[in-house]
Amino acid sequence: MKSVGCASLVVVLLTLGLFGVALAGSARRAKDSQKSTPFECGFDPCGSGRFPFSLQFFLVGIIFLVFDMEIALMYPLASADMGDLSESSYLSGGVFLVVVLGGLLHEWKEGSLEWKR
Repeated sequence: MKSVGCASLVVVLLTLGLFGVALAGSARRAKDSQKSTPFECGFDPCGSGRFPFSLQFFLVGIIFLVFDMEIALMYPLASADMGDLSESSYLSGGVFLVVVLGGLLHEWKEGSLEWKR
């Protein structure tokens, strides 16, 4: 029991030590004049460095991630041997598939799947 306590103490002390080193290494330093100049080209920047971001890209990315995760959750059910599955497995897989298709239908009717100009 003492060895577990000692090992835990060593791990905690090492973690705190690494955290302290990282905190000391990331302390704010005086601002260098070179860091505020334009990068490499030597020209002053014209306008803002930010570009307008279309929310359509964000929405398509989120929809992709959601449906990709749903497919990853359905894969074990689809690749399992049909004799090994119980009725509750079929029922839960069917309900999950209905929810996925319902979400797809909702996104389609909302117009999220059509690119707007």
